[in-house]
Order: sequence, then C-alpha cells, then structure tokens
Amino acid sequence: MRIEEVKKEMEKHLGKQATIKYNLGRNKYEEFYVKIKELYDYIFLVESGDERKSFSYSDVIMKTIHIIY
Repeated sequence: MRIEEVKKEMEKHLGKQATIKYNLGRNKYEEFYVKIKELYDYIFLVESGDERKSFSYSDVIMKTIHIIY
C-alpha cells in the first residue's frame, strides 16, 4: 500500500465519522471516535469533540493506527 492509495481512500470519507485504533504497543490500544477534517500531502487531521489530532499516512501503512469507517 502506498501513501497515494491511503489518501485516495480517505478522500471518500472526508467529513464523515470514523474510529481510529491507535497501537500503543504490548497489546495496548487507544480508541478515538473522530470526524476526518482535513487531508494534506503527508498528514491528515481528525477532530474528536473540541480536540484535534494529526496522523501521518505512513501510520496507516505501518499499522500504527487502524481506521474503521
């Protein structure tokens, strides 16, 4: 999987709700219920309530995060 493929898939879900599972290591996960807000060349922004977070597309490729649409 390449960055362009991840970005193209996320463009379909821009502005919609998603769940992000963030791998903290040692079988520990943190889960966020977010809205995908903005896409840039190497990162994307999500919003959860009044909190904003950014992740890179390489996080998805390296399976550091898993996005459930």
